[in-house]
Amino acid sequence: MERTERTRILEAMAEAMAERSVTGGVVTMVDVASRAGLSSAVCTASFADRESCLLAAFEEGLERASARVVPAFEAEGRWLDAIKAGLAAFLRFLEQEPVFGGLLVFHSLGGGPKVLRRRMEVLGVLAAVVDRGREEVPLGKQRPPIVIAEGVVGAVLAIVQNRILASEQPSAEQADDERERPIGLFGSLASMIVLPYLGATVARRELTRPAPRSRVVPGGSRGEGMSAELDTSVRLTYRTARVLRAIADYPGASNREVAERAGIVDQGQVSKLLSRLEARELIVKMGEGRTRGAPNSWRLSEQGELVLKAAATNRSGM
Repeated sequence: MERTERTRILEAMAEAMAERSVTGGVVTMVDVASRAGLSSAVCTASFADRESCLLAAFEEGLERASARVVPAFEAEGRWLDAIKAGLAAFLRFLEQEPVFGGLLVFHSLGGGPKVLRRRMEVLGVLAAVVDRGREEVPLGKQRPPIVIAEGVVGAVLAIVQNRILASEQPSAEQADDERERPIGLFGSLASMIVLPYLGATVARRELTRPAPRSRVVPGGSRGEGMSAELDTSVRLTYRTARVLRAIADYPGASNREVAERAGIVDQGQVSKLLSRLEARELIVKMGEGRTRGAPNSWRLSEQGELVLKAAATNRSGM
């Protein structure tokens, strides 16, 4: 199977699992194939069943997240700085790739034994990283046991999970409102992580400190003050690419027109996608002085045009 088809299947699985948390029901390979725009035969040729496909989607999400988080963490020498850099990178990953982020944090809980076992392995690795904070405990003070690190990881994921669920289940009145970005959780989460190891004074200080900018750029090179989020390297899901293409082909399209051209039935889903793309500065609203209550009118930003062009180039080069 070509990577483009495999990626579409994995993205479709991640999207279907996210939608399942809102609508209920069971995700089937027929659902995944339909969402990916492929035949069931193409899907079953690579994935014997739903569990194997979901596990592969989880691994894909893990690979994408690790590509951002691990270099950011390893670029720092001190545990505190590394934890903060890794946390900021992960929260930004959630914003850049909310579908796979949601799968890693929460929706994978709907999987079978293999998926759940793999998820537990990842949580174990995260707990071990947090547990390194024991080496930072001042002399004369008792070092927390490993169960504290496990509890910290669980608490962080619970808070992030609540944010994901809130963003996936907006009310009709709030569907077009800009939501708080995941990075907005940074101070609270950083404070919670360091509290058992560095004490209340440091935790209070971290509570109000802004998220650090990444010193790592895609590809592993380092550069002080440079963000790891070069927008032209953003990996778009199949659905997001369709939304961008719809806006590119029809500048000034309203939410409803974008949904129709992108083949998205759920207006709530397209509203969330548009809000995320606007937050990433890939699209902008036209006619800011329009009459109150008038439909949104969208066009691609310069950055959005570059991202869409880069995505088309990557597909043609595969």
